[in-house]
Amino acid sequence: MSQKSHQLPKEALQQQAALNTRRLFLKQCGLGVASMALGSVLGGCVGKNIATTNGIPQQVKQVVNNLPHFAPKAKSVIFLHMAGAPSQLELFDYKPALAKLHGEKCPESLIAGKKFAFIRGTPTMLGPQATFQQRGQSGAWVSDLLPHLAAVADEISFLKAIHTDQFNHAPAQLLMHTGGARLGRPSMGSWVTYGLGSENENLPGFMVLTSGGYNPDAGKQVWGNGFLPSVYQGVQCRTKGDPVLYLSDPKGMNRDVRRASIDAINQVNELTHQEFQDPETLARIAQYEMAFRMQIAVPEVMNIKDEPKYIHQLYGTEVGASSFANNVLLARKLVEKGVRFVQLFDWGWDTHGVSPDTALDSGLVDKCRETDQPVAALLTDLKQRGLLEETLVIWAGEFGRTPMQENRNGVGQSFMGRDHHTDAFTIWMAGGGIKKGYTHGETDELGYNPVSGAQSIFDVQATVLNQLGFNHEQFTYQFQGRPFRLTDVEGEVIREVIG
Repeated sequence: MSQKSHQLPKEALQQQAALNTRRLFLKQCGLGVASMALGSVLGGCVGKNIATTNGIPQQVKQVVNNLPHFAPKAKSVIFLHMAGAPSQLELFDYKPALAKLHGEKCPESLIAGKKFAFIRGTPTMLGPQATFQQRGQSGAWVSDLLPHLAAVADEISFLKAIHTDQFNHAPAQLLMHTGGARLGRPSMGSWVTYGLGSENENLPGFMVLTSGGYNPDAGKQVWGNGFLPSVYQGVQCRTKGDPVLYLSDPKGMNRDVRRASIDAINQVNELTHQEFQDPETLARIAQYEMAFRMQIAVPEVMNIKDEPKYIHQLYGTEVGASSFANNVLLARKLVEKGVRFVQLFDWGWDTHGVSPDTALDSGLVDKCRETDQPVAALLTDLKQRGLLEETLVIWAGEFGRTPMQENRNGVGQSFMGRDHHTDAFTIWMAGGGIKKGYTHGETDELGYNPVSGAQSIFDVQATVLNQLGFNHEQFTYQFQGRPFRLTDVEGEVIREVIG
């Protein structure tokens, strides 16, 4: 402690210690405090004396010059993640040659030197457990497990040779959504809202919906803000009860009392910011203000009860249910209201064949039945409303599945199932300036290795950012002494899929 500090009266020293403690608390525990204000949300108007840019306090946002970098094709994103990794060989990558090898021992050349999550020894080959047809004018191969999606195949670009370097779920999901397989990096939705701000001052720019009974394996980090300011974290919504936890006022507190309490809190926060200039204090102000406005805006936008009957029939929704179909309809409502990035996670696509619900001929069939109609309805509904061209829809898992039957511990499974596969899998995109009725990339006759159009997860991320008007190499955030970006040091835009 300095000589000057020693000379301060006892009361002044106590006050200085209290302020220092508050300052350290705000700096080091920002994310924890943020959760008390309904999570880290994208703010609109904050305190009377706090300037904002696109709804974000200017001192919170490290302003990136000239964003977007060029005219965007898309204004918003709906990312449909099928957590667990759907089998491309039963859905989109038709391989009749694989059917002929069904039950035969896997050639040593396919497994030598390869790492698998569960396969041990020599597995048997597993033919497609679904039938396929070519769809629409594009002739895209789509499984009979997805009849509704097949009807809108001409709206879609299929990318059939995506590869990753992670064969376990959590790190693969992190890589898909944050550009890194370890914790601590911002999610794609956080990057997008950091760059573009909010279109609706009463709603967060980044919202998350989950179904299937569980969060993804990587947990809430896949919609976390990482090292970006906490205002950019995704806000998780629920389809039953309060849409956001603690959205309702406590018993005995009315709207006027809530307003007065927030005003008092934010006056203290503004004084604290004037003294210490900590941008996280501004984030706190923004979060309190957003939480107040969300109490009106969120229940309205999250209510599907007033949707017309034909919409419920189109999506297969059920008022009051907690379902993937309800979440997809909510995603449309959210982008319609100006939410920038909507992330849907549906758990239960891990088809190892260790039980009926993980078997290709039962569990996968059930998941397709639950999701096929609402996904196709989303594309149809967005198109009818004139929103598809400005909304980028992405459907993906975190990796693919092997053409071999899983033989966990060297023993074949009781049910039909496939192990994790990193070298080639299928995702698709639609809307947002993406080419219609197109297939990019091809795998070999077994669906094992790419033979053309191989693209990485970083390429996918670069393409998403491109459609939103970002040059992914220039879109950075300064952290720990160097500029970071979503695509790390890799990634090229997949020009072939851009319309």
